[in-house]
Amino acid sequence: MGALSVEWRGDVAVVRWDDGENRLNLASVGEWHDLLSSLEAREGPLAVVLTGTGKFFSNGLDLDRMSSVPDEAGPTVSRVHRLLGRLLTFPRYVVGALNGHTFAAGAMISACCDVRVMRADRGYWCLPEVDLGLPLTDPMFEVVVARLPWRAAQEAILTGRRYGGAEALAAGIVDEVAADGEAVVDRAVELAAAMAPKSSEVIGVHKAQLFGAAAAACGWPEA
Repeated sequence: MGALSVEWRGDVAVVRWDDGENRLNLASVGEWHDLLSSLEAREGPLAVVLTGTGKFFSNGLDLDRMSSVPDEAGPTVSRVHRLLGRLLTFPRYVVGALNGHTFAAGAMISACCDVRVMRADRGYWCLPEVDLGLPLTDPMFEVVVARLPWRAAQEAILTGRRYGGAEALAAGIVDEVAADGEAVVDRAVELAAAMAPKSSEVIGVHKAQLFGAAAAACGWPEA
């Protein structure tokens, strides 16, 4: 059984990532691509909510795995790039329900969502690369600046600041806050449900117009 599950709330697919810190490695990125393919093939009204479980939305790249199996590092980063590009232009409305810590590549996944709801009582949103000594790749940079206000992107990238819910809302990193984890998901479902009946074809075209250059920098669509 994989780490991703789908709970249907009417026409909204609530995708829950339940794998501890929800880190990105070859296996988990492959599971994400498989799930997105299945959702993209679904006909009829559909919108998507992405969320985690417990303390984490996602803690980013699986650096321990990449360190212990160095041959996987390059392919993992490349597949993460393509996942970010795919999410940027995914032809359905996607709402991020940030239930907990949202760090590094996990924060980038959240940035790819069309709207973001973060819990007010716990959890941080952070791009900690300046503290890790690992600069953003060019594709990751393109994703961040494509979806976040410029001043917020600049501060987040340069300082590694940890934003709580209220601070992330004030900076424009998220669009709403909710009281706790389940309230975050409930509000995200409300927002997604309002968009589910709208044309997926038009949403896909508009996302390509808005974010196609950043997606192409990420290598999506694949040649």
